[in-house]
This record gives sequence, structure tokens and C-alpha cells, in this order.
Amino acid sequence: MRRQLVPAVLSMVVFTLLLGVGYSLVVTGVAQLGFKGKADGSLVQRNGKDIGSSLIGQAFVDKNGAPMRKYFQSRPSAAVGADGKTEAGYDPTLSSGSNLGPTNLQLLKKVAKRVDSYQELNGLGADVRVPVDAVTASASGLDPDISVASARLQTRRVARARDLPIARVRGLVDEHTSGRTLGVLGEKTVNVLDLNLALDRVSASQN
Repeated sequence: MRRQLVPAVLSMVVFTLLLGVGYSLVVTGVAQLGFKGKADGSLVQRNGKDIGSSLIGQAFVDKNGAPMRKYFQSRPSAAVGADGKTEAGYDPTLSSGSNLGPTNLQLLKKVAKRVDSYQELNGLGADVRVPVDAVTASASGLDPDISVASARLQTRRVARARDLPIARVRGLVDEHTSGRTLGVLGEKTVNVLDLNLALDRVSASQN
């Protein structure tokens, strides 16, 4: 019994230290040396302070939770609290999808309400088709990007709110549009946080 137990325990200790501790330290070290920004969460700073991550969406709303007209708005979030009902915004610790099928009445009602709100916020007619990503959440519920179509539909509102030429705002959208993965996968997207920061810089330079 002892002849079997001792090697088993020693093997467990050795492999725990080797794979559980050593491997983790090596991977962390390599990541910090070669990809520090990504390893730390792709944090975005303004004036030396962390204000978000380029990988995690966030809400651009006022203290009452209303969308701020001078900012491009992110894709809806499906993150919910521990009770499974209360919306939790873009809390990365509560990442989740809605898990509601395309024919689910609860989802259809929520999407219809979002469509009305989107059209009203951006001054769009009832006949204007709203991009699907503007009224539905991603699988993670934390998508930091929006479609080019959604960004362009918000351009006029943002330009008016900031008293900027529409062409200037459209140019910023184009500058912050990312191509498809490997040139063929997915669709072109716009990172909302990066775009809004660029808008702030433009507005500040004109004051």
C-alpha cells in the first residue's frame, strides 16, 4: 500500500507545481513581456486613467440612464444580475446572452421597443430599417462594436449634438472602422469607445 501511495502523492505534488504553478507563471510572463496591453485587458486610458476596455462594451448614458445624444450608442447588453432578471449593463462578471429564441414573445416585444427607441433617438422615420445589432445583444452581452450601418444611422444625431459637420463625423466613423477578420470572416465593425474618444478630442480641439 505504501509503495503505491507515496509515488502517487509525489506525482501529484510535482505535477501540481509543474503544470498548475510553473506553466501559469511562464504563460503569464510571456504575455506580460510580449503582449502586455492585451494581457492586461486591452484597457483604454484618457488623461492617464483607465476608462474602459476596447474588448468590453459600455453604456454612454447620463445619470438618469438616458442615452447621451453626443455619443454613439453601444449595442444592447444582455448581462443580468444574480436574480436572472435585473439588467446589469455591461458588467463583465455577468456576461451572458438572453438565451431567447427568435420566436420568443418576450424577445420580440423587447426588440420592438428597442426599435422604437432607436428610431426616436436618431430621428428616423418608421420606414427606416434598423440594423439588427442595434436592437439585439451579442452572445456575450458585452460586444464593444457596432455595425457600420448602425454607426452611420447615428451620425446625424451626434453631429448635431456636437455642432460638427456631418462629413467630419462620418469621416471619424470611417477611420474607426475595422475590416473583416482575415479579410473574409464576419462584417466590418466600429469600436464605440474608440470612436467616442476621437469625437471628444475633435470637440476639445475646436473649443
